[in-house]
Amino acid sequence: MNYEFFLAKRIIGSKTYKSSVSAPIIKIGITAIAIGIVVMLIAIATGLGLQQKVRDKIVAFNGHVIITNYDTNVSDESETPISTNQEFYPNFNQVEGVKHIQAVAKKFGVIRTETDFEGVVYKGVGREYDWNYLKEFLVEGELPNFGESMSNEVLISSYLANRLKLKLNDTFQTVFAKEDINQIPNIRAFKIVGIYNSGFQEFDKTFVIGDLKHVQRLNKWKPDEVGNFEVFIDDYSQLDEKGREIFKITPSNLDTQTVTRKFLSIFEWIKIFDNNTYGIIGIMILVAGINMITALLVLILERTQMIGVLKALGSSNWSIRKVFLYNATYLIGLGLFWGNLIGLSLLFAQHYFGLLKFPNPEEYYVSTIPVYISLDYILLLNIGTFVVCLLMLLVPSVIISKIAPVKAIRFE
Repeated sequence: MNYEFFLAKRIIGSKTYKSSVSAPIIKIGITAIAIGIVVMLIAIATGLGLQQKVRDKIVAFNGHVIITNYDTNVSDESETPISTNQEFYPNFNQVEGVKHIQAVAKKFGVIRTETDFEGVVYKGVGREYDWNYLKEFLVEGELPNFGESMSNEVLISSYLANRLKLKLNDTFQTVFAKEDINQIPNIRAFKIVGIYNSGFQEFDKTFVIGDLKHVQRLNKWKPDEVGNFEVFIDDYSQLDEKGREIFKITPSNLDTQTVTRKFLSIFEWIKIFDNNTYGIIGIMILVAGINMITALLVLILERTQMIGVLKALGSSNWSIRKVFLYNATYLIGLGLFWGNLIGLSLLFAQHYFGLLKFPNPEEYYVSTIPVYISLDYILLLNIGTFVVCLLMLLVPSVIISKIAPVKAIRFE
């Protein structure tokens, strides 16, 4: 029989335990662990959620890896065409883990209405374009449908639509300058079939998405010439590795650039959330551990006579320490249970109902505070908190070995 566990159960179940001097301190310890878990769950879920949301929005407009000409300038406009007659196109089978590749081209233009005008980048896409990323941003209308013939359908952002007072099914003109600025510019009319809102203002105020054939005709390119390729991979965590592999198999006249390198400042900014999360986890575990140490010390002092009796009956110091460690394990488990119940309830409520929103969404690129819920980090957080708190309790439990049986029995 494990008498240490038996004694711990009797102590926990006794009425005197619940009404003792240590009861308020024990409740404070449990509350500290519960609050710590709630704060840590929210910090991790919102930090990861924001990182993924921002990352996915950037990838939606650029792909994970961008393949361009070396002589392409730093602007968004496609100036030098690339032939689609490549070994890696239309199926990128040379690198394992590549999900999709698509050809696109971009050209600067000015949308002109009766009362306003706005500079934009017309992004031409083909039939193989993956609309899955942009589908979740669609707020009105439908996605364009491009076939063999040239289409005038475009997808425009709600930001541009509001600024230019345009709505679904409206037609607008876009002016495209020629290489020789002295020549009359090209004018194209487009019809709005869908309106999107990614929340990423840097892209929303820039891109109008339409048929690739318009850019090819405006630039006098051949049907097999495009501006660049966008490559999508299965696992974002392998982005750098896959980026190097893609670079090795592309021709020497082409350059590859990962999305993290192209938008370095944004990705460096979202990495800061990791440091904040680690800091919050460290502080919360430390606070919870200190509260549990206090509760354990009070429990030991309160049960000094019992310790003296057990020692007089021949119990070893380690056996008596185990009684109190079992007790502390129960208290930690209770704190973890309530912390997870409250924390996960709040996260699921935010995930499904979007109750909390950013007061300044343009600074965070999202309007609703995103949360990422995964069993992996929940388990790791709980196990880590439990183990760290228990290890911290090993030190104060050493005080039991300093208690003399005779003095302990007389202790009041």
